[in-house]
Amino acid sequence: MKIIEITVSPTGQTSVQTKGFTGSECREASKFLEEALGHRVNETLTAEFHQAANQQVVQQQSA
Repeated sequence: MKIIEITVSPTGQTSVQTKGFTGSECREASKFLEEALGHRVNETLTAEFHQAANQQVVQQQSA
């Protein structure tokens, strides 16, 4: 299941977290939210992001 979770702190700071996406798919899925919410302060990439990127490289080298 693919989920985009948005958290708003009492001070108004927002956090967007994607779950169930692989590779850069998460960035495309949440792009509209980032544009609506404004300037990105920080980005933390999950293991799912890196795992999918590594798998793509291996598949390209094997072909």
